[in-house]
Amino acid sequence: MSSEADAIVSAIIAKWCAGFAMLDAVALSSLYSKNAFFFGSNPKLYRGREGVTAYFNGLPRWRKPSVRFSDVATAQVAPDVINMAAIASFDLGEEAAPLSVKITWVIVREDDDWRIASHHVSSRAALI
Repeated sequence: MSSEADAIVSAIIAKWCAGFAMLDAVALSSLYSKNAFFFGSNPKLYRGREGVTAYFNGLPRWRKPSVRFSDVATAQVAPDVINMAAIASFDLGEEAAPLSVKITWVIVREDDDWRIASHHVSSRAALI
């Protein structure tokens, strides 16, 4: 792990958590590449910033959602590519049960900023 990669990922996580707390689809989608692939909590593949916006606009309007990232691992794959893996623990308030998932991002340098090019969420439960 490089400290630069850690700092880049930490900054994106902080913006992601702030956007999620407000269910701000525009702020969240701005963190993604224009060509992003996004697998969230449903089976559909969302593509690009428009797809990410549609995903977040389609979520229930919880009153006080929050998310915490733990066990964050980063790896600088190439000068303009960073891999991130973590556990994302969502607190959706009284309206829904807490949810904890595995999450991976591929982060790329795009338009002089770092953006999420691939977002994948999966169950923490063993499938096999």
